[in-house]
Amino acid sequence: MSGRDGLLGDQEPAGPSAEAGATGPPPWILGYRGLPLEAPENTLAGMQRAIEAGADGVHYPVRACETGEAVVMADATLERTTDGTGRVGDAALPRLFSLDAGGWFEKGFVGESVPLLDEVLELGAGPTGEAPLHAVELAESALAGTVVRRLVQAGAAPRARVLSPRREDCLELTDGGLQALLLAPRLDRSDLNFVRDEGLAGVVAPAGGWCGELAREPWPCERWELGVEDPDDLLRACRTPVAGLITAEPRRALAVRALAALTPADAAPFPVGAPELTVEAGHGDGGGGQWCGRWRCVGRLRNPFGHAVRVRCQVFVRRGAFDVSGLPTELRLEPAEEREVPLELAGGSWSPGGDPLLAALYSWGPGPGRRAGKLLLDAPLVRRRRVVADTVTRRVGMLRESPAQAPASMTVRRRGAELLVAIENAGGLLEATSLATLDGAVHRGGSGLRLALPPDFEDREGGVPFSCGFVGRARAPGPPRRELRRWAGGLPAVPGSGSAGRLLPLAGA
Repeated sequence: MSGRDGLLGDQEPAGPSAEAGATGPPPWILGYRGLPLEAPENTLAGMQRAIEAGADGVHYPVRACETGEAVVMADATLERTTDGTGRVGDAALPRLFSLDAGGWFEKGFVGESVPLLDEVLELGAGPTGEAPLHAVELAESALAGTVVRRLVQAGAAPRARVLSPRREDCLELTDGGLQALLLAPRLDRSDLNFVRDEGLAGVVAPAGGWCGELAREPWPCERWELGVEDPDDLLRACRTPVAGLITAEPRRALAVRALAALTPADAAPFPVGAPELTVEAGHGDGGGGQWCGRWRCVGRLRNPFGHAVRVRCQVFVRRGAFDVSGLPTELRLEPAEEREVPLELAGGSWSPGGDPLLAALYSWGPGPGRRAGKLLLDAPLVRRRRVVADTVTRRVGMLRESPAQAPASMTVRRRGAELLVAIENAGGLLEATSLATLDGAVHRGGSGLRLALPPDFEDREGGVPFSCGFVGRARAPGPPRRELRRWAGGLPAVPGSGSAGRLLPLAGA
């Protein structure tokens, strides 16, 4: 029995017990590329697991292979999520079917193949008995016509939304009778006018995108958000509510949707607060991995209900190994009462991602106007590295994510309004090229990068999200494979890669 199962007993982890109240949409909750923290992304196993967890549907990107079929694949190349090499568009379907798209994630998924769009459209119903909703993202141009034909032939058009950042795709999808969603990196009046004037189904914005001034106007379209994982962001979106959420944390999102339905009068932040855990350079060199440490910290619990509750606390470990002590196992909270919960953690993992969760099972008995119920809420204990943007060059060591990896490093230096990032020691990789993410934007270059700092960098409390690394070709014999070295999480910018570090101004360090 897993720790989660032991805390819940016979309750489903994604939401409240049946007597706790209504938990359906809005918003719809769709698993981003399936359930990427529990199964390999964009595989049938991952899609099915998301549906079984209670998600209303799944999101997945599609590309065309060499023989023209629409296959489910996020990257233009095969290396990251399969045991193959080369471009998806240069691989015929028989070759794609021969690749292993699951073994990179976990041994239990060895043999998972790259699925066809047609195969994913055949997914069965989940616990509610409803056919799943599909959010099909066009990962490349010239695919709209193919997707229209496949969805219409499969009879899936009524339960599908098709996403694209390209206006011409959206028009072709709409003309084909599909419900098109424009992917917008940020809300822009011209995009919203286009969606309204052309009769598109809606707009997909990044997490928090429907919070600004434009969002308060009465646009006649569905409002979707993509990449919503933070508990406070989920709660805000469920209170708004938006039409749909595409998230790598569908279990958490389902519980937050239930929380919003059960506590309509509550306007306070998410009731479970987890502290960030700073990962110091040099930790973990003794053999257990470098993404680790020892932390004494304090979490926070609040009762958002209008009646007293009992709360059972536990830390769920999703990757690596941790020793946990000091956490109170059960307490009682009166309405609106808040309580600090101390805990100590020691341990970690070789790689970023899969941070431990501070989980709280709220339970209550029957009372006036209510029946007994339970609700499991969690918040991640995010592990982060930090570096100062200094005018003096600073060396940042790349993580050794296996005992076989050689030491590697990059340098970081501030020059005026720019951050200079460069490869210092490639750790034996050939043809290494730089990679960095700064304040949500991903940058790629040669041996170094010049990154423009945000105009308000000096005023950002806690710094800005940042990570750096490089990609190169390993010297190992056999087919050439590219290898990623990184300083922290956030690279690649996909679910499961962990949280980016923080870049701090010198004055705030």
